[in-house]
Amino acid sequence: MKYIPILLSAGLAALPAAAKDKPNIVYILADDLGYSEIGPYGQKLIETPNLDLLARNGIRFTQHYCGSPVSAPSRCVLLTGQHSGHSYIRGNHEWAERGEVWNMAKAEDDTNLEGQYPIADSLKTLAEYLKTAGYRTGIVGKWGLGAPNSEGVPNKQGFDFFFGYNCQRQAHTHYPKHLWRNEEKVVLNNDLIVPGTKLAPGADPLDMASYAPFMQKEYASALMIDEASQFIEKSKGEPFFLYFASVLPHLALQAPKEWIDKYLAKFGDEKPYLGKEGYFPARYPHATYAAMVSFLDYQVGQLIKKLKETGQYENTLIIFSSDNGYAYNAGCDPAWFNSFAPFITTYGWGKGFVHEGGIRVPMIASWPGKIKPGSQSELISCFYDVLPTLCDVAGVAKPADTDGISFLPTLLGKKNQPSHEYLYWDFPEYDGQQAVRLGPWKGMRLKMQKGNTVLQLFNVETDSKEQIDVAAQNPDIVKKVLDIMNSEHRKSKFSRFYLKAIDN
Repeated sequence: MKYIPILLSAGLAALPAAAKDKPNIVYILADDLGYSEIGPYGQKLIETPNLDLLARNGIRFTQHYCGSPVSAPSRCVLLTGQHSGHSYIRGNHEWAERGEVWNMAKAEDDTNLEGQYPIADSLKTLAEYLKTAGYRTGIVGKWGLGAPNSEGVPNKQGFDFFFGYNCQRQAHTHYPKHLWRNEEKVVLNNDLIVPGTKLAPGADPLDMASYAPFMQKEYASALMIDEASQFIEKSKGEPFFLYFASVLPHLALQAPKEWIDKYLAKFGDEKPYLGKEGYFPARYPHATYAAMVSFLDYQVGQLIKKLKETGQYENTLIIFSSDNGYAYNAGCDPAWFNSFAPFITTYGWGKGFVHEGGIRVPMIASWPGKIKPGSQSELISCFYDVLPTLCDVAGVAKPADTDGISFLPTLLGKKNQPSHEYLYWDFPEYDGQQAVRLGPWKGMRLKMQKGNTVLQLFNVETDSKEQIDVAAQNPDIVKKVLDIMNSEHRKSKFSRFYLKAIDN
C-alpha cells in the first residue's frame, strides 16, 4: 500500500480560545444497513456488542429517517441540510456522459471515468460550517458526491482529510485496486476482480478454495479503521469532526475469513450464493453477511477505543446511523435475518423505495455526561436535521435555507424540542416517487415517471407494513399531503432528476 503524507490543519495555538473547549463530533454512517440488523433494534442472529453498548450509554431514536432511499442523494441531504425536494443531487448520478463509467478496468487507468456527478462548489456543506468554528474535519469511507478532478471532491467541500472510496461504483468490491488519500490515489495490493465475475469454469461451488479470487489481501474497511484512528490521534488538542462513512454492509458479500468462520460455526453449513444476482459469489452467504455487520460493529468499537486511549471520549458526541434501508439481492437474504422488522422485508419495500423499509433507519447517539444512558426517543426526525443539530453543538449559526430542525434538545433531555409538521422525500429513480410523513400519516406517490399522480395514504403507527390504503376515508389528510408535495417539490436543474408526472 503506497501512502501519501497527511496534510494537517492549523495547530492548537492558531485556534480561538473558545474552539479548544468545543466537543468533538464523530458521525458514523453505515451503508445499506436495515433497521433491525443490529442488536439495539432487535437483531437476534448477528452480534453487535459495541452498538449494544453505545445504545446503553446513549439514546436510541425509533423514528429517524434517511435523506433518500439510495446512497448519493441521501448523503447530499445529510451534508447540505436540504431535503430531497430542494437538494442538488437527487439520485445516483453516475455521470455516464463521460464514457464507460461502469468499466472498472478502464476506470482504473482513467480517473476521469471514476466517481459521481459533483455537488456544486457554491453549496456549503456541514464540514464547511464546522470549519468556521475551528474544527479539523475528516471523512473516512465512501464519498459519492464528486468525481476525482472535480469541484465535488471532499477536500474542496470542507474536509481537511479524506481517505477511502471516491466512487460508489468502485465500492462494489471490498478489495479494491485503489483508494484515495485526499486527491491522490493509494494503490493497494489487490488484483482487479470486476463485480459480476463468476466462479471459474469447473470450480467446485462447495469448496471454499474456489472463492479465493474474491478474498484479496487488503480489506478496505480494515484500512479505514487505521486511517480514522490516525485522524483521531492527530486531532488531539483541537476539536474535530470525523465523518466515518463505512462501506459496510453494502454488497458484495466479502469479509475477512476469520470473521466468516465465526458465523459458520454459529450458523452451520449453507447453500452457496453463485453470483446470479450480481456482485460476487460467496460460499457462505449468511455467515459472510453477518460477518460484515459484525465488522461494522467492530469499526464502531475501534473508534471508541481510540477516543478513550487519547483522552477524547468524554468530550465527544458520537452518532450512528445508515444511509438508507436494507438491500435485497446478491445473497444477503434480509428475510432470513428479519432485517426490517416490523416492516416488510422484500424487494420493493427496502432500498430504492420510499416505503418505511427504504427510508426509516437506526440512529443512536452517545455523549458522556450530556445524553442520558439507556434513553429512547420517538421524535420524528431526518437526515436534514443533522446539519442544524451539529451547528448547534459547535456553536455555529445555522443556515437560513436548511429544511432541518436541530434535535439537540432531545439529545440533552430537554423538553423544548421543536418538531416537524411533516417530513418530505422526492426521488426520481425506481420509476419516480414522492413521500410525506405527517404525524401518524404516510402519503406516497409511486411510478411518477410513468405518469402516476394517485396518492396512497397509510397510518404507519397502526399499519407499519403499509398494507391498508386509507386515502379514500381521509380526503382532508390527502389534500394536506398533496399540498405539501406541491409546495416542497422544487424542479431540479437537472432533467434526469425530473418527476415526469409533475415536471413535464
